[in-house]
Amino acid sequence: MKFRFGVEGDLTAPSDDRLAVGDPRVVDFLAKLARKLLAPAVARQHPELGSLGYFLRPAELKRSVERMTARQDALVFPRGNVFHLPPANVDTIFVYSWAISALAGNHNVVRISSRSAGAAEVILDSMNAVLADSDPVIGRTQRMVTYGYDDAVTAALSKWCDLRVIWGGDAAVDTIRKQPLRPSARDLTFPDRTSWAVLSVPGWRAADPAARKAAVVGFANDAYWFDQAACSSPRTVFLVGADGDTSEVRSEFLDLLLGVVDQRGWTVDAAMAVEKRVNAYGLAATGAATALDFPDNRVTAVTLAGTELAPRRWIGAGAFPFAEVGSLIDLVPAMNRQDQTVSHFGFTPAELRAFATELGGRGVDRIVPFGSALTFGAIWDGYDLPSEFTRLTTLQP
Repeated sequence: MKFRFGVEGDLTAPSDDRLAVGDPRVVDFLAKLARKLLAPAVARQHPELGSLGYFLRPAELKRSVERMTARQDALVFPRGNVFHLPPANVDTIFVYSWAISALAGNHNVVRISSRSAGAAEVILDSMNAVLADSDPVIGRTQRMVTYGYDDAVTAALSKWCDLRVIWGGDAAVDTIRKQPLRPSARDLTFPDRTSWAVLSVPGWRAADPAARKAAVVGFANDAYWFDQAACSSPRTVFLVGADGDTSEVRSEFLDLLLGVVDQRGWTVDAAMAVEKRVNAYGLAATGAATALDFPDNRVTAVTLAGTELAPRRWIGAGAFPFAEVGSLIDLVPAMNRQDQTVSHFGFTPAELRAFATELGGRGVDRIVPFGSALTFGAIWDGYDLPSEFTRLTTLQP
């Protein structure tokens, strides 16, 4: 096992170092890490780290602690030992769940995939730099480790933990769950999810050019960071409220999107472009798609035969199936428990609330504006993470 951060020791037994919810030593470490990630040079190279740095700012940390401790009916303590298994395809997600858990006072072990690179390496380097100037308890209680597919290590860490946090595809979750936990422990799972974008046709037509451009910039960030492979990245774009020909709305949307991609200098390599074409032609071959449009190597537009045919699997970076639907309520039958985020533009608050109410928790955990799909929050996949990472003790004098 390779330690990326912290000191070596026996990970199968809890440390004697005790942390409290909102421990000042943890807050200090996270605040220093935020300053590293918000440095202009880092943000320019990896824009997604700017969002992470913002999440770790002292003001945000204070709000998180207040959220954890705002109880009148119980005392709040750390849950204990937490074992995190984050995905390899989203470089930053491990920091979010680990940071909330550390802020809750837990002892954490995070398995970093050996395939992680880029932003993950920048984060780990920043952690090591901050660690050198932090209280030694951080290195003794917070571990970032890398190891191969070793069932013995995973089994030992699973027996050690009070909470196991599993991110990944359904098959990966099932595989890890084969390693038993002790009876008092439990799993917190983040399996395969699908996310969508909804664009109001009347809302788009009523918006001024600046608002349309800003919406597409936000959509582009949601879609192209992490190669559209993040669980909250939009897959299909639903054009809602169509009362006739929507070709001009779709055309303007795609033209603006291609302009943003050009401005950002984003590229799609040849292998990805080929995979997108294969997947797009596959949708056409099965009758799910009625038309394909390849205006650029970085953008693929697919016209779907119906909302129920929207693909839930990833079909490539910059691939956008389009479907038309009369209203948000008409989308409800197409949603299920796999659906995570619906990003939106052009709707009234009343329309969005009616949509969420009609879903009734049967599908879709987040409804957010374009540009916020990848913004991590304390409530994720329907879980209140500060609550998940703490435990309560009731006291009656």
